[in-house]
Amino acid sequence: MKQLPLTKQQLIAALISLSLGSVAQAALTINGSSGSESSARVSWGGADSLSEARKIMYNSSNSSAIKKVDNGYGATNITNTPSFGSSNNNSFNNTNSYNTAYRGGFNSGSMIPISTDSRSVAVIDAETGESIYEKDADIARPMASITKLMTAMVVLDAGLDMREEITLDPEDFVGPKRASSNLKSGDRLNRAEMLLMALMKSENPAAKSLARNYPGGYSAFMRAMNRKAQDLGMSTAFFGDPTGLDKRNVASSNDLVKMVRAAGNYDVIRRFSTTKSYDFYVSNYSSGNRTYKANNTSSLVRDGSYPIGISKTGFINEAGRCVVMETRVNNRPAIIVILGANSSATRWGDAKNILNSLATRRTV
Repeated sequence: MKQLPLTKQQLIAALISLSLGSVAQAALTINGSSGSESSARVSWGGADSLSEARKIMYNSSNSSAIKKVDNGYGATNITNTPSFGSSNNNSFNNTNSYNTAYRGGFNSGSMIPISTDSRSVAVIDAETGESIYEKDADIARPMASITKLMTAMVVLDAGLDMREEITLDPEDFVGPKRASSNLKSGDRLNRAEMLLMALMKSENPAAKSLARNYPGGYSAFMRAMNRKAQDLGMSTAFFGDPTGLDKRNVASSNDLVKMVRAAGNYDVIRRFSTTKSYDFYVSNYSSGNRTYKANNTSSLVRDGSYPIGISKTGFINEAGRCVVMETRVNNRPAIIVILGANSSATRWGDAKNILNSLATRRTV
């Protein structure tokens, strides 16, 4: 491995130290039995999730862990690393094959009896693929920073070196809208840290820099985002920028279900999107080095009262308050998409209403 700056060496040392500990119950699991048949997956967030993601990213010989493994709909054979918490947990270069079958259509006689105040909502049983609640779920709406899940998938699909240092340029702070940021021009973080910034804290300059440092540059990145949306069958989707500040970034709730399902097949996205908090050591030649203490933008992830396997929030005026998540209730996985809430209280109120209603459903 090439010589890294001292701060990066310290980061790797901390990674190795963390990896020596036991795997927490928050580890990624393949739902169901230990056999090859599996219907859905879910992981829990927290510090141990972050350490496991680092183990994936900093092991350059194991790129399969961050590749696309599911097209987000239909029945697909996938190859992935062993599930965390399994007996072969330390053998990251070995791969297991799992067959994920998403059965059924978007209709069900087992709808959850709720009402929501957000403009568009979709809830599906991730094990069967059946819709269990819909509200204007086929209408394309602005998605705001939900966009960053697609940004992360495109970055990871490229198989880039996650240890490579990226420096924020002034252009990374220019976008369709003005947005606050605790980052500065000249800040230096590696690609892994930029991705964590984008998914956990929803930092827009981090997402922009990831796109700018993509093979072929920013324009190639945007083409890749829209091409991947097409590959996932997201017929209503369009991406105009990698941050979500562009109001042209739109998709229906049902199409975002496909995106969340696909994003959930990237172990790094699962770990990073559900990390509660992290202290970043940021290097900057001009303004000096500093520690950036960041928290997850999801109050549900920070609180830890609900099992959240993948998560992303979003907000611009045109989109309202948005959130997507994967959860597991009564041993059944579900994907939840909420778009267009008129306030943060409405967004989280709808989310808790859905989660509590899922808890009353039968498990068979």
